[in-house]
Amino acid sequence: MTLELGPDDKRMRLRYAGTCHLCGAALDAGTDAVYERGTRTVRCIQCTCTVETVEPETGTAGASARREYERRKQNREQRIRTAHPKLGGLILALSDDPQSTQAWAQGAIGEELLAQRLTDLPDTFRVLHDRCIPGTRANIDHIAIGPTGVWVIDAKRYTNKRPALHVEGGLIRPRTEHLRIGGRDGTKLIAGVQTQLERVTAALGDEPPPVFGVLCFLEADWPLIGGSFTVDGIHVIWPRLLIKRMTEAAPQTIDVDTLHSRLAKAFPAA
Repeated sequence: MTLELGPDDKRMRLRYAGTCHLCGAALDAGTDAVYERGTRTVRCIQCTCTVETVEPETGTAGASARREYERRKQNREQRIRTAHPKLGGLILALSDDPQSTQAWAQGAIGEELLAQRLTDLPDTFRVLHDRCIPGTRANIDHIAIGPTGVWVIDAKRYTNKRPALHVEGGLIRPRTEHLRIGGRDGTKLIAGVQTQLERVTAALGDEPPPVFGVLCFLEADWPLIGGSFTVDGIHVIWPRLLIKRMTEAAPQTIDVDTLHSRLAKAFPAA
């Protein structure tokens, strides 16, 4: 049976011997085969296996954060009920989860709210939610692929707190940029997005399209005029302006569906 080529496949004559990753058949050097760029594997031209075109899993925004919140909440409840068999229920009723646990619930809500806002993008965009970064415990909240490039977006929900750019140096000392949130240093969030940006760019191959890193703050105390800025190349912005920037940036020559499939494979749903 002749296999159908997918958007990320290339039919080629093998320079080196290989093995079909579908049926395990040995493929000699010089054999016609299909090279899958996303997984860097080969498969037979004629094979008893079939390849189905499967739409990449979009993922569920906030899923991993909500699972972590539920895990921590249940562990705390179990500890309290074990330590206080008679009063455990009362203690739980009169006390709140610690801030470290509540932060996971807040994070999940932020991701869910931003995912809802990203539905305002035109249908020329594809969006992936809550993606694992292989080899780490970290995840990427949202990856949007469209005619203007690839947007790596970290959602943050800091209610009524103002993000601000703080600059030091520039004359005698080297200029340094810092993110402050409600007066507190939040620069580590910039470093997190930069790491995500590097991983996504690497997954896109040797000639990637423009890739943008974004910290998107929901329900923050943004000023009436201005407010958005960049810190070390990372955009700090709110949802409505983010959508505007994503759709109005200079269009590129991009195969959106191919990049969507490639990134979905490189960063599985969490």
